Amino acid sequence: MRVALIDYGAGNLASVRKALTAVGADVHTPATADALDTFAAIVVPGVGHFNATATLQGSWRDRIRATIDQGVPLLGICLGLQWLFEGSAEAPDVRGLGLVDGQCTRLSGTDEGNRTAGTGRATRLKIPHVGWNALRLVRPSWLFDGVSDGAYVYFTHAYAAPVTEVTTATTTYGETFASALERGRVGAVQFHPEKSGDVGLRILRNFLALTETTAAGDS
Repeated sequence: MRVALIDYGAGNLASVRKALTAVGADVHTPATADALDTFAAIVVPGVGHFNATATLQGSWRDRIRATIDQGVPLLGICLGLQWLFEGSAEAPDVRGLGLVDGQCTRLSGTDEGNRTAGTGRATRLKIPHVGWNALRLVRPSWLFDGVSDGAYVYFTHAYAAPVTEVTTATTTYGETFASALERGRVGAVQFHPEKSGDVGLRILRNFLALTETTAAGDS
């Protein structure tokens, strides 16, 4: 199954490629947007500043959107999830794909539900949010088939997406944010499945299973 791993200068492609290959994907990095027509699925990875997604403007943005509209599965990872929204407060002048309504915002770093003894002040949390945290599965999801509610996955991010009607999982780090979403054959996760052990590999297998089902239906 040929999978396009998009390189726009903001992702740890080596680890994502290794994980996808481990679950059976035939991974390639297309040099041009037009080459996306030859792939069965697309993965948009990413870490770092939202400004990096500016590289995806123009032909890449148009071709990815057209490919999604044709029913080709896409998986967004970390910054790749945030890019599916209209934009981010991290880079207000950079437009997201706009597949999902809303803006990504910086985590507050404040845990209002946990106050320091004596002062009564809300506990301050380190930003970025780095490390293992739990998923709360909020609706049925092909991406999380076989994944238990409460499963732990690995995060590293300072900005996060709002909870919307397409959210499939949430995570709480002082505040609750969308840690995964699905819209049709598009899925995305704020965490890094390639760094999330067996749970992460299961999620990648689920994505490939959807891709295989899609390809079989088109044949």
